[in-house]
Amino acid sequence: MSRLLDVTGLRVTYRGRPPVRAVDGVDLAVEAGQVVGLVGESGCGKSTIARAVCGLVKPAGGTVTFDGMPVAPLGLRRRPPALTRVQMVFQDPYASLHPRRAIGVQIGDGVRAAVARGAAPSEPAEWLRRVGLDPDAARRYPHEFSGGQRQRIAIARALAARPDLLIGDEPISALDASTQAVVAALMRDLAVDSGAGLLFISHDLSVVRLIADRLVVMYRGRVVESGPAQEIWSDPQHPYTQALLAAVPVPDGSGRMPAPPVDDARYPQEAVLR
Repeated sequence: MSRLLDVTGLRVTYRGRPPVRAVDGVDLAVEAGQVVGLVGESGCGKSTIARAVCGLVKPAGGTVTFDGMPVAPLGLRRRPPALTRVQMVFQDPYASLHPRRAIGVQIGDGVRAAVARGAAPSEPAEWLRRVGLDPDAARRYPHEFSGGQRQRIAIARALAARPDLLIGDEPISALDASTQAVVAALMRDLAVDSGAGLLFISHDLSVVRLIADRLVVMYRGRVVESGPAQEIWSDPQHPYTQALLAAVPVPDGSGRMPAPPVDDARYPQEAVLR
């Protein structure tokens, strides 16, 4: 597999008194055809990394490289065509679709991005079919669909741009439990089948376990453990990863105790890399 995404020493700081360092020296990589799960509790910097990879926030340090090209923060100019090969599915399917545009028109935005790079034209109906929706739905508007259907539409729009790297920024957190695993598996299958890499961000380890080849575990803006998903799941080495996995509910009627309280002394910052 060829490496698509290289994030090295990434630091992102938000203004404040004092300034908040949301991401502090993160390294990660995604290869073609690979699914990397980025996990950790809310506020640990996962979504900030996704936004930096897409050029939506300006790093304070480090580098983000896609297919050998530096990813610069977006300004007033149009995104370079080569970087439309990076597409993101956002967390909230109720906010990520334009309420006054038919979904076929919005999927057409992705089609036009692909055509601008030399890809063959395609129809929105084709992408709706790929995500399991009726092609005739292209004429309808977002308010006519459920949350799970809207997220499928957002996935169709992203895939219509023929990305080489697909980023899911908590794409299942706003969905009901019965839909989450289905949408996660759909993203994995469609991305891998097309040869794209997938960076899947979530705090739900039970779902990430089903789809990820590698796991990257974050705590307070830093990577504390990374490696093959099954190895980390079966034998976590870092105390924070152990606590995170211990908090995953078990469907046996008894549940599990919540994760131990945050304690920097208990969770050292030295990363475990495999």
